Amino acid sequence: MEQTDCVVVGGGVVGLAIARSLALRGLEVMVLEAEDAIGTATSSRNSEVVHAGLYYPENWLKTVLCVQGRRALYAYCESRGVACHRPGKIVLAVDEPEVVRLRQLMGQARRNGVPVEWLDQDGLRQREPDLAGRAGLWSPESGIVDSHAFMLALQGDLEASGGFVILRSRVLGGRVGPNGHRLDIEGAGSIRCRMLVNAAGLGAQAVSRRIEGIDPQRIPDRLLVKGHYFYLSGPASFRHLIYPLPGPHSAGIHATPDIAGRARFGPDAHVVETIDYEFDERRREYFAQEIRRYWPEVTEDRLEPGYTGIRPQLAHREGERPDYVIDGPADHGVGGLVNLYGIESPGLTASLAIGEFVARMLDGRRLSVSDFLRPRPPDPSSAAMY
Repeated sequence: MEQTDCVVVGGGVVGLAIARSLALRGLEVMVLEAEDAIGTATSSRNSEVVHAGLYYPENWLKTVLCVQGRRALYAYCESRGVACHRPGKIVLAVDEPEVVRLRQLMGQARRNGVPVEWLDQDGLRQREPDLAGRAGLWSPESGIVDSHAFMLALQGDLEASGGFVILRSRVLGGRVGPNGHRLDIEGAGSIRCRMLVNAAGLGAQAVSRRIEGIDPQRIPDRLLVKGHYFYLSGPASFRHLIYPLPGPHSAGIHATPDIAGRARFGPDAHVVETIDYEFDERRREYFAQEIRRYWPEVTEDRLEPGYTGIRPQLAHREGERPDYVIDGPADHGVGGLVNLYGIESPGLTASLAIGEFVARMLDGRRLSVSDFLRPRPPDPSSAAMY
């Protein structure tokens, strides 16, 4: 039976970032990816936005990891030559009730330590003359990144540190316990490891349920939320990321330039029962209506089908959104085991910080948000983290 120090289940951006952090600490790390390439699900079916950290409460793990991850991501991409731009984002209020909510969002952003600037109607027109709105919130730290190039860089770092990725390696079962862990892999027998990280994204709950020794009461229910993206034919008349105020299930139909400069709109959001990436072109009319609220000149015939993605949300009550669940040894009592659930947006932005957080969990420490923020002496093993 093959043995290694650590197995990370899931070869998306979060799994790769975690594996990299562990490998930089001198551990032998194996990443198991069920598909035939890295990052084929949530990691490659999103907006590729680098989020500033505006929206969530300041004491949430999601907020802390987003803010720290954003800083780390910009530094990392610059050092590795990964395409990453910072055009900034405008969050729009299109009527007076939304102006009130936008001011509340400005207060939340400032509590989160995120720089923002209020734009009145004149200031909004100076930045984006073709947009309709009463006011805007300017976020200079928001950006976009080439997510695939970023994942390839993470994989390169992992492999340079002695780790490796094994594709088409679906976890069929296994067992966790005080003397180490075993995984049964489709077509590859079994693997033993001292540390096991379940970062399987959309499949995280299913992986946990197949492994003996993981308490089923600690596995939160999954909610699949599907979103469509349309591309704009021809040039856009705006230069920045444009976001309406967020709703209960999504950030609204926002406008984002991709790395090549092409504008795309999305995602919408609707709950589905199964993972299905089929594109429904009937969503075009809805998209055009929503976009016209802030960009009146758009017409349906300028919206071209793009792609769909599915977010691994956690079940929650209407009007609420849950924080990330990163369940480590100090929480569930099984040494060397970490399970990650509900790592949706801003998971791409937060990925490097998530990698560091999980690595420190496996150091045997109970971590909270305040612990993660608290300054600590430099760790020589992670000096090259970014």
